[in-house]
Amino acid sequence: MATFVELISENSKLSDSEIEHLAELVVEWRLLADLSFADLVLWLPIRKDQKSWPEGYVAIAQIRPTTAATVFSNDLIGSTIAWGVRPRIDQALSDGEILRDTEPELIGEIMIKEETIPVIFGGKTLAVISRHRNADLMRLPSKLELNYREIAHKIFQMVADGNFPIRNSIYNSESAPRVGDGLIRLDVNGTIFFASPNARSALSRVGYQNELEKENLGEVFASLKKSGNQPTDESWQTLLSGKFLRRAEFESQEGVIDILVIPLTQGDDRIGAIVLLHNVTELRNRDRALITKDATIKEIHHRVKNNLQTVSALLRLQSRRVEDPIASAALSEAVRRVASIALVHETLSNQSSESVEFDQVFEQIIKNAIELNPRKITFKKVGTFGFFDSKIATALSLVVTELIHNALEHGLSDSGESLTVEVNNDGNLYTVAVCDDGSGLPSDFNLEKSANLGLQIANTLTKNELNGSIKLFRDGPLTRGEIRFKTS
Repeated sequence: MATFVELISENSKLSDSEIEHLAELVVEWRLLADLSFADLVLWLPIRKDQKSWPEGYVAIAQIRPTTAATVFSNDLIGSTIAWGVRPRIDQALSDGEILRDTEPELIGEIMIKEETIPVIFGGKTLAVISRHRNADLMRLPSKLELNYREIAHKIFQMVADGNFPIRNSIYNSESAPRVGDGLIRLDVNGTIFFASPNARSALSRVGYQNELEKENLGEVFASLKKSGNQPTDESWQTLLSGKFLRRAEFESQEGVIDILVIPLTQGDDRIGAIVLLHNVTELRNRDRALITKDATIKEIHHRVKNNLQTVSALLRLQSRRVEDPIASAALSEAVRRVASIALVHETLSNQSSESVEFDQVFEQIIKNAIELNPRKITFKKVGTFGFFDSKIATALSLVVTELIHNALEHGLSDSGESLTVEVNNDGNLYTVAVCDDGSGLPSDFNLEKSANLGLQIANTLTKNELNGSIKLFRDGPLTRGEIRFKTS
């Protein structure tokens, strides 16, 4: 299926600013569908050029209400109609006027009432919205439904006047409060003359228990006891006056409300506003709990790193006091292994997830290894590791450390001077090879029977922790230490 922009480009010659206006309308029109209890379809005139008379229309967007049942079971996006098939759409496009008060028509088993609204921008009718409602559900409407419909009529008129969507309004409409979350209607002075039950419940949650109608909304919020660094009373009165489109959050000791203020206009005159309220107390509590949990986990990793560094320092001190060179070397190897584990926890303590960017860990491993080697080594890395969970990262850091140090201490001890690490990722199958151009392996070498403690550790960790395989072999002029493992 063609995208929104592709449908426009293939069927019309609109400018970038005109396309942007239609795109902003589609982002915002959930509000219109919910307020009018109606399905909306956006019809774009099909023209060869700006001066041509439309051949017909193509449906470029469609939305169903969350406040009522849909009247369309099928998707209309991409469908076309010829000029003359839908006279009300033709008339809205030609006259630039909203067409209401039409007689319902039986479509399938439902009596549907259709209204058409021209979408005007810069004095030009860009498209037409067709609004479809179940006529049977329009009988004996409640006070809430009457207010919703009146507001919808005013915003549709703003669309026809070119004043909706409101230009240069920066807020995240995806996360913004919805009509069903709670709605307050303000007059031109910011006084409340309708509040939905959910809006009353939201304000009750943050501590306001009195009647809302005929009260000034800014003064209502100014009277509440706020929590933390909230705006001053004067700021709340300005924010909630209804003069400007605003998104704000109010927090009291009892709860948190997400607030969206949308001004209503008629021509060039401001006639009031609607305020959408969403009680986000539980959501914010979960957010705080997650932040606290993340901070706790990061602190744990930080402390583990510090403890490992302390152990490493103690082992280093002990190795300096031991006169037996074999024991001293064993302690030095223990220092190196503890440091490799500490690197993983250091990385975890500096990020917000439990996934480790292993390339950072590897850079430190290779840096430490080469700096401690007395010979000048040429090093090259091919490929990248990416991210691993902490369990894989910890085992992998130790295995890679052992293979690198085995190459430096044994493979490059005589003639070799080149070390290469190759990383290959085929889906979730990883192959990591440590290659050196040194003296090579003994002819009778057997990894399973090797007395080298580092290689025994690498073998055990690869099989038990990584559920992979490891082998050392001669590959032409190179000796390769290669591990293979899968990630989930």
